Amino acid sequence: MGEGGLHAADNFTAREVRAVFDAEVVTVYQAYPDRIAEPALRAGNFVEPFKRARMTWVKPSFLWMMYRSGWAAKPDQERVVAVDITREGFEWALAHASLSHFDRDHHPTESAWREQLRGSPVRVQWDPERDLGLNPLPHRAIQIGLSGEAVDRYVDDWITSIRDVTALAHEVHAAVTRGDADEARGLLPRERTYPLPDHIAARIGGR
Repeated sequence: MGEGGLHAADNFTAREVRAVFDAEVVTVYQAYPDRIAEPALRAGNFVEPFKRARMTWVKPSFLWMMYRSGWAAKPDQERVVAVDITREGFEWALAHASLSHFDRDHHPTESAWREQLRGSPVRVQWDPERDLGLNPLPHRAIQIGLSGEAVDRYVDDWITSIRDVTALAHEVHAAVTRGDADEARGLLPRERTYPLPDHIAARIGGR
């Protein structure tokens, strides 16, 4: 397709945190098998067999989640959940994050980066954002990996609700498959630039 089709225009900064958010919460996405998603949806939080000891990655970008989960079709990623977390928690995670890879533009030396990495319970990486065809775009979407203290805070303090958005994933995919980009785009969650404080943007190499 040409302009207005499955490929989105590149109107964003190279590294820009975009999300659905309001004055109190930010929405992030995760994909799980039924055995983890169902108990979490019933409880309104992550419970057994969810494992706190494992790093858990959250993604504010719906389309990047669709790319990662194959439109909620890959093994053990058949259920996509939208998790609302407090903005305070979201910003705490980013303020205590380290980039997953050394970036000479944001660290004076590789050893300084490794020291920060060792002391950080949160990992951040920037991967190419995806269009409706799940093709890579020039700008980047943020992925946030929580471990240790950050996972405990996520589960115990930050989560305000969990919703099943698997049906939405399938609905958007069906519109894309039909070639109806306008319908597909109209179904997407309305993500916009998150207003990061300057010190957090500097830490994660974004805006």
